[in-house]
Amino acid sequence: MATPPAPTPPPVPDRTTTAAEPARPGVRSEDVLKLHRLAHSAGSAALLQWLAARLGGWTGVLDPRTAAAPAVPAASGPAPEPARRGAAELAARGVRSAVLDGDGSAVLLFALDRGRVLAAEVDRPYDPAAPALLADAAVPLALVLRAEEAERRAERAGLAESRAREAVLHLLMAGRLSTAHQVAETLSPSLPDPMRMYVIESRAEQRAEVTRVCLELTDGRAWIVRCPVYVRHLIAFVPTGPADASATDDPLAEALVAAVPDCVVGVSGRLSLREAPAAYAQAFHALAVARGRAGRHARFGPAPEPELAAHGAGSGWAEALLAPLHAYEPRRPQDPGAQELRATAHAWLNFSSHATRLLKIHRNTLASRLRLVESVLGMDLARLPEQAALSLALRLTPGAAGPSRAPAPAPPGTRTGAGEGAAAGLDAVLRHPHVVAWSRTQLAPLTGPDAPPGALETVRAWLRNDAHLAATASSLGISVPGTRKRLARIEGLLQRSLLQSPSARFDLWLADRAAELAALPGPPSRPAP
Repeated sequence: MATPPAPTPPPVPDRTTTAAEPARPGVRSEDVLKLHRLAHSAGSAALLQWLAARLGGWTGVLDPRTAAAPAVPAASGPAPEPARRGAAELAARGVRSAVLDGDGSAVLLFALDRGRVLAAEVDRPYDPAAPALLADAAVPLALVLRAEEAERRAERAGLAESRAREAVLHLLMAGRLSTAHQVAETLSPSLPDPMRMYVIESRAEQRAEVTRVCLELTDGRAWIVRCPVYVRHLIAFVPTGPADASATDDPLAEALVAAVPDCVVGVSGRLSLREAPAAYAQAFHALAVARGRAGRHARFGPAPEPELAAHGAGSGWAEALLAPLHAYEPRRPQDPGAQELRATAHAWLNFSSHATRLLKIHRNTLASRLRLVESVLGMDLARLPEQAALSLALRLTPGAAGPSRAPAPAPPGTRTGAGEGAAAGLDAVLRHPHVVAWSRTQLAPLTGPDAPPGALETVRAWLRNDAHLAATASSLGISVPGTRKRLARIEGLLQRSLLQSPSARFDLWLADRAAELAALPGPPSRPAP
């Protein structure tokens, strides 16, 4: 009898399964592992995209309460109408899963948490393993959706806190100390007073480390806010005690530059919180000096601010100059009022075109407001002398705005009123002995033993040309890069920022004008511009 032939061995099954075939053993465990890996490393969108490719149909998460759009945008396109109807019916019946058969397709539905539904529309006949695959996907998908929602809530909370801190900074810079304290009480820690201000320049990815070091070395008492103008800057209000006033070293600045590569730190003097605008200017000037130092940090030198030297002689002049602005009333409710115009002028003098970032306005709006300020005050803000006069007046009248303020008596010899008359009255202020002494202190480094040749002449040419580099270079007979290099060296000599706003150009013009007036035997032959 013939021996029957040996049976042919079955073919090795392929990795993929057809719609009519059940998945081979082991495939489900591999799919579950893949689902959890995607949920952990790639997120809900990648997980849904993989499910859609695996099932060969549309897959997404729907919320029947907002049927106009899927709860999670699906990579396979908008939700088909059968899937929408099925999700609504599943929620209405209160069941956990369902299959809705249609003409040539089926919708598989699985309830997730918070009313959401995992839905897949597949062609018929579909893979018998598809319901199990969706059931396995429901748990990791629900978890990753929760994690993503928590992350979005944390981002919104962080954005809200960042904006609140920026609002506090605006209030402090505008001299509204009590309102700043009220807003800051909703945050932590409390605003320190007295304090030193740190302006810390670093890359965006280094901000977290900068913040950590600041909080760690100050026992969580540093009040930190992102600079609304310069994206690479963090501003820290750091509490300080009496012993710190005379200390020459700065452990926090040293720790920051040691812990964060390429970080540069500028530190103000020890000031009260009410002096926050002056503290910021000091820290910014110190930052310009720190960029040229090997140690990458610097503290502002012991030099008085011009508003301190000119306070007694200049308060009346400043209030007379700004009286038309403080009394200004807009014609329409939507137009900027006196306080907005004052804030706009102050921001523009400090940050030039970058004031749009600080004020959150368009550059055309900034230009329109500045033209209005010029019209109200009768000034030409394209000229450096008038910019310097307005800057000093704003600093001498912090927080002043509104028609109810009565101008203080002007010093003898000061002409009051808007426009050229009030600007000319600046000469009487600059002749005051305190201001003259301040001017000599400011200009002394330009003629000292460490000054490069022609430092004073370079600065005076720069001031005469309204701080424009091209015009200064032409008057000096050198190139624009050469002029920039000279001024950069002078920044280190003066320990002040010149080329980047906030710039010391206003203080230098005031100091140079005061020195010029002091050298004259009598009243000057020409008024201040």
